[in-house]
Amino acid sequence: MAQLLLGKEVTASLNARIMNDIAELGKSGIMPKLAIVRVGENESDVAYERGAVKRCETLGVVYEKFLLGADCSTDDVLAIIEKINNDDKIHGCLLFRPLPKHLDAEKIENALRPEKDVDCMTERSIGSVFTGKNVGYPPCTPQACMEILKHYGYELKGKNVVVIGRSLVVGKPVAMMCMKENATITICHTKTVNMPEITKKADILIVAAGRPRIVGADYVSEGQTVIDVGINVDENGNMCGDVDFDAVSPKVSAITPVPGGVGGVTTSVLLSHVVDAAKRSL
Repeated sequence: MAQLLLGKEVTASLNARIMNDIAELGKSGIMPKLAIVRVGENESDVAYERGAVKRCETLGVVYEKFLLGADCSTDDVLAIIEKINNDDKIHGCLLFRPLPKHLDAEKIENALRPEKDVDCMTERSIGSVFTGKNVGYPPCTPQACMEILKHYGYELKGKNVVVIGRSLVVGKPVAMMCMKENATITICHTKTVNMPEITKKADILIVAAGRPRIVGADYVSEGQTVIDVGINVDENGNMCGDVDFDAVSPKVSAITPVPGGVGGVTTSVLLSHVVDAAKRSL
């Protein structure tokens, strides 16, 4: 049976570091603060917001909610972003996306100052993931994958890493972040031919396909490490990943469970970015 790469162990380590940094910032009169901007009542947004608020309260990060109706205008959201930009006590902003289709998402996202962009919302921030420039922060979910690998002692230098998924949310950023650690990267996607033949050759397989249990036993080989980014609900109403855990875990050396893997680490990564932004403000 594969070793379980448990998110709670990584989260505990991150949280300890965050609380230590908050204590140090307190000596300078700085209280890290997160702005949470939500448009509408999307169920997944509300659930994530609830988790983020709980983590803020646990660790001592101040937060302020900015809630708008689903029928709000682009100017309504821009006014909130401008307020956040001009408030020196707010160090980071979490804007739930995707936004309602009638809003100008590109204009809204790029209105945020990069130094407060703790979830890689602006084009400048995502660009820095590819260029290596220190602008904004990388997306929280790819960073959570990296934190898990780091915590469990995985050296990426010279390793073959295969990523399933090419979105700007996870796939492409995590590939670039692994490349920065000197791994050799292959990105697979819906048009990839003979995908299992490619994925079986990986040392580390990162799955961000957005489809429940798409990766089965025929995609993996012995000795591999599998990071499952997927969060799905199956036909029975149970949460599952993009990897068929029951089929894959007996074959590989290590795997992240769903739930209990990447998802829980993501929130702590978000707050670590807020705390880092507060430190930079000094």
